[in-house]
Amino acid sequence: MDSINRMAIELVDEAIDFADELNIAAYELDSEATVLDFGVEADGGMEAGLLLAEIQTAGLATVQTRMDELGGAPLPYVELSTDHPGIALLGSQKAGWELEFEHFEGLGSGPARALVGQETDFERLGYYDEFDLTVLAVESVTLPDDEVAEHVADLAGVNPSAVFLPTFPVGSMVGSVTTAARAAELAVFRLMELGYDPLDVVSASASAPVAPVSYDEGVAMGRTNDALAYAGQVYLHVREDFDRFDEVVSTAADEYGTPFYDIFEDADWDFYDVPETVFAPAQVTIDVANGPTYVHGETDEALVADSFGL
Repeated sequence: MDSINRMAIELVDEAIDFADELNIAAYELDSEATVLDFGVEADGGMEAGLLLAEIQTAGLATVQTRMDELGGAPLPYVELSTDHPGIALLGSQKAGWELEFEHFEGLGSGPARALVGQETDFERLGYYDEFDLTVLAVESVTLPDDEVAEHVADLAGVNPSAVFLPTFPVGSMVGSVTTAARAAELAVFRLMELGYDPLDVVSASASAPVAPVSYDEGVAMGRTNDALAYAGQVYLHVREDFDRFDEVVSTAADEYGTPFYDIFEDADWDFYDVPETVFAPAQVTIDVANGPTYVHGETDEALVADSFGL
C-alpha cells in the first residue's frame, strides 16, 4: 500500500487548484501550515463535500451522489464504495483525533492519524504510514490556528509547513455530505468493536441521505446522525462468518427509535456519555465469501423525514 498521506495530498492539491470553483478558501498560517476553509467562513457546497470525503478516505474510496426520495421528497444521497475498507475507513476516515485547546475545539479525521498511529485501530490493521506531508480534516466551527497546526505537526513527525488542515462545521453542506459518507465506516467500526477482524472485510458500499443544512450545530448533529442511524444502508463483502453480525446495526441499541438530538440532549451534549452502539447504520447486508448472506436492521424513513423537517 502506497502512503495514504501522499494520496490525500494529491487531492488537497486539486482542492487548492480549484478553490474558487469549489467555493472554498486556502490560507497559509504564520507557521506555513495550510488551512482550507470548507464551510466555516466559505460557502463550500456539494462538490466540495464529495472531494473532502475522498480526502478523508485518502483516495481509497469512490464517493458520488444520486437522487432518491425520503418521505416523498426528492433528496440527494451520498454513495461510497471501497475495496480497502480497513485502511480507508478506520485508518483514515474515522474521526479519532480530538483537538482541545484553550481557544479551539475540533475533531480530526484523515490520514494524519496513520502517521501518529496511537489508536488501537492501527495495531489491528497492521498499518502505519510514513510521509513528509500530511492531511488532517478538522470538524470545527472555527478555523485552526498555528497552535493547532504545530500540535498536529509535532505528533505526526513533520514540519508545520507540511500540514494541511481542511476544516468544516457539521452545520454546513460539506458537513452534511461528509457525514452521509460515513455509513460504511460505522459498520466496519462496529464489527471491529464486536471482535471481528477488520482485515476480513474485503469491500464495502454504502449510502445515506444528505441532511438539510442547519447552522445550529446541535440541530445539524442530530440530523446528520439520524440520516445514518435511521436511513444509512451498507453492503459488506467479508471473508469469514461471525455470530454477532446482527449487532452491527442501530436496531441493536436500546436507544433505537430516539432522534439523535434527544439522545445528545439527554447526555447534556457530553458525547462520552452516549453509548457507542447508537452510532451504527440502519441496515446492513453482509455477504460472506462462499457462505450465507445476512440482512439485519431496517430503515425508519418517517423518523428521518421528521428530523429533516419534511
